[in-house]
Amino acid sequence: MSPRRSLLGAVGVLGTVAVVEIVSRTGLVDATALPPASTILAEAGRLAADSEFLVDVVASLRTWAAGLLLAVAVAVPLGLLLGSVPVLDTAARALVELCRPIPSVALIPLATVLISSSTGATVAVVFYASLWPILINTLYALRDVDPVAKETLTSFGFGRLAVLWRVTLPSAAPFIATGVRISASVALLVTISTELLAGGFDGIGLFLTESQAGGGRPEIMLAVACWSGVLGLLINALLVGAERVAFRWNNAKVEGIA
Repeated sequence: MSPRRSLLGAVGVLGTVAVVEIVSRTGLVDATALPPASTILAEAGRLAADSEFLVDVVASLRTWAAGLLLAVAVAVPLGLLLGSVPVLDTAARALVELCRPIPSVALIPLATVLISSSTGATVAVVFYASLWPILINTLYALRDVDPVAKETLTSFGFGRLAVLWRVTLPSAAPFIATGVRISASVALLVTISTELLAGGFDGIGLFLTESQAGGGRPEIMLAVACWSGVLGLLINALLVGAERVAFRWNNAKVEGIA
């Protein structure tokens, strides 16, 4: 990220903090519903040293990672199969278009009934939510592969698997990685939402539930929301950095075109 974009982002964050502080301190918004930003940030700082909260954060990240990795393990091979075999792609298209608009949160009651473990139910819902961005990006990436490159390799006697390994996968990999990055954000949101609605023994969602039960202190809930946003920002930044390192050749090509 360029220094200018970083500066603008920092200005946006500081501006939001200032607006929340002003509207709460001046009484434009009830302070019991929206505490001052300074109070929220102080509570967020306290949570950073709260061992119970940190245990819940680790538990949520563990569930998030399990659901996301399972989605990658299923969506990428399935996308490669459907994208490489047109008959299968056509046969499965209606099912994909039918299933992917279903809100993952709507499946929480079903998951809790079918899976006795609360963690297992959360992983299942996260898997479902994360599956579709990766699968769709994989399918579109395969359709965007240069057909001339594939035909050239085929004309030199390379088989279908060799073409897939040498041309299709390298060309599609940046798009698949983008799908994984989108799914990572979706998975974190669904993890916390499922923990909040389905309950369990640990996790950020459970911490929020217990905070509400303990008197509904809004500064705690908003501080937890801030930390959830920070986690999402860090995950996205790590994945963007990994993409830049892994696909330097693609970045160079895009910059050359620009």
